[in-house]
Amino acid sequence: MPQIHRNSIIPRSRIATDKAEAALLEEYTGLVRLAYLTLPAAFTRHRRVLLAHTAVQRALPGRRAAFVPGPRVPDGDAADTDADTATDALRVRTLRAALSVGHRPAGWPAALPPPRTLLPRLPVVWGLRLFPRAGGAQEVALVRALAGASAAARAAFVLRHIDSMSAGRATALLTAAGVADAGSAVRESVGLDAEAGPAAAALLRSQEFDACSVQTRPTDLLRRARRTRAALAVGAVSVVAAAALLAPGSAPHREAASGGDPVRASSVAGDLTRAGRDTWADTSRVDFTAWPARGDRSEDTSLLDRALDAWAAPSGAVRVSRTPDTPADAPPRAPQLLFAGDVGGRSVVLVSDGERLARYTAPDGDGPAHLALARVDDADVTTAAAVVLTRDHGSARYLTAPWITEATTRDLLRPDTPGRPLDVSHDGVTDPVPVAPADGCARRPVLQLRSSPRIVEDHSFLLADLGGLSPVHLTYTPLPGHGTPPPRQPREATGGQALVAWARTACRLQPWRGGAVRAVNAWDFAEQRLPKDAGRAVWSCVRASTWRGPGDVALLLRTPAAAAEPAHLVGRSRATAACSRFGQHVVADTRWKSPDDRWYLLAAGSRAVTRIEASGAVTESHKGRTLAVRAPEHGTVRVAARLDTGERLNEVPRDEP
Repeated sequence: MPQIHRNSIIPRSRIATDKAEAALLEEYTGLVRLAYLTLPAAFTRHRRVLLAHTAVQRALPGRRAAFVPGPRVPDGDAADTDADTATDALRVRTLRAALSVGHRPAGWPAALPPPRTLLPRLPVVWGLRLFPRAGGAQEVALVRALAGASAAARAAFVLRHIDSMSAGRATALLTAAGVADAGSAVRESVGLDAEAGPAAAALLRSQEFDACSVQTRPTDLLRRARRTRAALAVGAVSVVAAAALLAPGSAPHREAASGGDPVRASSVAGDLTRAGRDTWADTSRVDFTAWPARGDRSEDTSLLDRALDAWAAPSGAVRVSRTPDTPADAPPRAPQLLFAGDVGGRSVVLVSDGERLARYTAPDGDGPAHLALARVDDADVTTAAAVVLTRDHGSARYLTAPWITEATTRDLLRPDTPGRPLDVSHDGVTDPVPVAPADGCARRPVLQLRSSPRIVEDHSFLLADLGGLSPVHLTYTPLPGHGTPPPRQPREATGGQALVAWARTACRLQPWRGGAVRAVNAWDFAEQRLPKDAGRAVWSCVRASTWRGPGDVALLLRTPAAAAEPAHLVGRSRATAACSRFGQHVVADTRWKSPDDRWYLLAAGSRAVTRIEASGAVTESHKGRTLAVRAPEHGTVRVAARLDTGERLNEVPRDEP
């Protein structure tokens, strides 16, 4: 987009204070939403709510009229645009305030928060936490996408979808607000459209982003009481120390006291950080950093010291294991304590350094301790929902996240069987849960968890244990509609259609055991009528996304069969972008034997495929998204497709049949 000079779009006009005040009252909710979404995503929701209201309330000009950006209009129409111009003035001032919150001036110490966050501002709330009401799964996905964008891009996203501004208009307004490269910010915001889809405006207007309609919760009452007692104790000690210093003959005593060996001020365990009990309900980062310290040994400094020593400098008495590409070095900062307690005859300590989980386990009797490390960077409400504490005799016990309000178990191979309630202790530790056998596919147990409505409404999801420290999140993308509809987004695999699809897919998860997988999505990308009236088949691309970034895919074909019969494996591909948001088009093929023992080449493509071409042992070109043609049982066939853009799409490279 060419660079737009702001005065060619928004000339400067004079706005009276009374008109600005009227515009503020009328547009207050929208302005607060704009500020709330522009403020740093790392701030808690409570803090952003208060700062958003502060930014808007301070946006009103002083007694003198203010020169602000206003729309260029033909002569004679100025009176009709006064309100719009006043609103733009408030938007500019609001954005300036919101964008400056996270700004550090040159030379400002990195260890200190930005200066704007240190100054007290009204409104002020004591003893309560404020946060918008939780939205649904789509809102949660949009929250994550916005958190990864710049503040200026988030502001542009709101201006474009809520205020219906053109890209040029949004660029000019952001420039007036002091954004150095507003055009880039607007282009970045366009990239967020794929995450929000056509319902972007509706999602932004939902209660998840409404900082004017908020819920309240008390602060951590126990922590408040402890801090009060600690302050009183410090005051008392200070008084006693002052009296001792003033007492006659105290100097020799001080010298004697300081002449011995230095006393260790605190143990290693004293350096551990701990999140507040309700931090998870008041933060935009719902992951392991929001877990409080739990377990009946969370104050056992001896156990905690052993666990931290094992991570910092493991001895020969400690067995260390880690998932692929997980660094084994010592934590770069003070770890956060998540759990310490006795589980199944073992002492278990779980800590995190923000990017990795470390689980230390030691038997009550003889035997080596074990330290397990796993990457968990960029975890979210689902992938940080549970951690394996112990795994014994075909079962596992999990520690569930503090936002989990309901837990059940179910077998993926039996989609019609309802889940079985799972008992969870007050510390979040589950009863033993069966795990899938290493060999065979007799059962595929999974956890079905439900999140608290304080962070997301009516949200349940599936987690599968693939041998790692954290279970794998299972999702499902249904078949596209007719024509060329917009791409569908992965959804939770808890509905009837998803469970039926996963019943045929579950046995194909085995190759990904222990491979540092964070999520697996089953995408049904095409449906095909089989020759000889043999029924309908569904093509699926199952993508396993790893914590380290690359993903592997398995291409499957589900022909008519029993509910739990594994789908036919067409092929696999490793370290590929296929079947992800960066590889949204796919074409695949396989040989199929009809009921009358005739061989066919079957091929199918995703929603944007308009033609499929085969060459080699079979030469055929067919308009549409599917192809079925007689073919020899053996012989090399190459399949490609044409997209609705005219581009050529090759089939996914297959590492193994």
